[in-house]
Amino acid sequence: MSVAPQVTVSTGIVRGEAVGGVHRYLGIPYAAAPFGPNRFRAPQSAPAWEGVRDAVSFGPTAPQHPYPGAIGDLLGSVEIPGDEILSVNVWAPDDADGAPVVLWIHGGALERGTAALPLYDGSGFARAGIVFASINYRLGSEGFSVLTGAPRNLGLQDAAAGLAWVHEEITSFGGDPSQITVMGESAGGAIVAGLLAVDSSRELIARAIIESGPLEAQTAKKAGRVTAQLAKRLGIRADRASFLGASPAKLLHARRRQSSGSSPLGGAPGFQFAVDAESLPRSPHEVLADTDTPLLIGSNTDEYRLWFPPAALAGISEAKLLLARLALRIPRAAVAAYRSTFPGASTGEIFGQLATDIMLRAPLTRLARARTAPTYVYEFAWQSTVRDLRAAHALELGFVFDRLGDPEAQRLAGQDAPQRLADEMHRAWISFIKTGDPGWPVFGTERITRLFDTESSTVTQRRTDALDMLP
Repeated sequence: MSVAPQVTVSTGIVRGEAVGGVHRYLGIPYAAAPFGPNRFRAPQSAPAWEGVRDAVSFGPTAPQHPYPGAIGDLLGSVEIPGDEILSVNVWAPDDADGAPVVLWIHGGALERGTAALPLYDGSGFARAGIVFASINYRLGSEGFSVLTGAPRNLGLQDAAAGLAWVHEEITSFGGDPSQITVMGESAGGAIVAGLLAVDSSRELIARAIIESGPLEAQTAKKAGRVTAQLAKRLGIRADRASFLGASPAKLLHARRRQSSGSSPLGGAPGFQFAVDAESLPRSPHEVLADTDTPLLIGSNTDEYRLWFPPAALAGISEAKLLLARLALRIPRAAVAAYRSTFPGASTGEIFGQLATDIMLRAPLTRLARARTAPTYVYEFAWQSTVRDLRAAHALELGFVFDRLGDPEAQRLAGQDAPQRLADEMHRAWISFIKTGDPGWPVFGTERITRLFDTESSTVTQRRTDALDMLP
C-alpha cells in the first residue's frame, strides 16, 4: 500500500493521493472564501490551518445554475456545496523536480463551469512530465458585476491570485515557477488574455494557450449593462451595499429570468470584462500584440453550432441576418463572400458563422498578424455527428486533454471520435508547454495554421477573403 504524499505550502501541510505514478492534490485554498465580509472584495489571503489538511476532494464550486435547455444536454455541470470556492488542484509526476507547469482555467461564459469536471483531469499532462494545476474563480454576479463601491473584474482578480499562488507554491510540488504556461478555453481563454494584459500577472507567465477565447474588454458602462438590468429587476441599486443584501441564490434566480431565451450571440447582455484602472487598464486585444509571451491560439470551424440547435438555425431569417449585418457594421460584400465560401449554407448558418468569426476568429487573426513574438495558430475542423455539431465550440477539449472516453467529451464528440487526433493534439499541447513550440511554424506573414482534422495538415489560413472584410 502506497503512502499518501504530503506537501507543505505556506498555509500548512496538505495530504494528497498517489494514483498511477501521479500525485494528486485537490481543493487547496489559494485565497479566502469570498463570502461574508469578503463578498464583492478583491481576493484575500487564504487562512492557515493546523495539522495536515486532506486534499483528496475538489473544493466547492462557485454559485451557478446548470446550462439550460438543449445546451445542457451537451455541457455537464458539477455542484459541490461550500464557501471555499477559491481553490486550486495539482497533478504532479511522482518524481517531479523542476518540471514545466501548466495552469488550466475553465470556461463557461464567465457564469458557469468548474475545474472539478472529470474532463479536466490533469493526469495525462502529469504522466508526460508536467505539473498540472487548475483553479476555480468567482462567476456571474459574484465575479463580474460592475458595482459602485466594489472592485471590478473580481473573477479575473481571483485568477491572478491563483496564478500568484502557483508561482509561489509550485516548487513544493516539483514544478518550475519560471516555466508556467497559462491555458484556458472560451471564457477561460478570455481570462488568459486578461492575465497577459496586466503587467503583474504577465511577468509570471512563460507561455500562454487561448482556445476559442474572446479578447476584448468593454467600457464599464457596456460591461455593466447586465448588472444594471439585474439591479432594476430586483428593485435595488447597482452598488456593493445593495448587492450584499441579495443572496447569491437570489442573484442567480434573477439572472436566470433575465437571460431566459438568450444565447451568446443575442438577447440579454452577458458578463464581460470591464476596462478598469486597477484590475485591467487596457483591453487585452490592445495589449497582446506588443507582448513577448509565446502564444498558441485558435478556434473551431463551426463554433456557433454549440449555441444554436439545427431548428434554431432554420428559424433565422434574411431579415434577422440583415439586422445583424447593420448592427455589427458588416459590409454587404462580406456577407456575399461568406455565402461564396460556404456554398449551400442556410441563412442561419451564414449568420452564425459571421457572428462567431467576429467574436473569435477575426480578433485572434488580427492579433496573430500583429504579433512579432512566437505565435502559433490552429483551426480545429473535425466534425462531430452529435446533433450536427460539426466542429462546434468546446469540441476540441476532449482531444486536448486526451479524454475521449470521458462521458463529458462523448456528449459532444460521440463514442467514435478518432483517438489518433487526440494523440496528436495532446502531444502538440505538451510540446508547447515544455518547449514553446507545438510542432508547426509560426503564423507569420504567410498565415501558417495547423488544421486539426481526421487527416491534419499545416496550411495557409483558410477563408481569409471573407474573414478580412469583417470589422
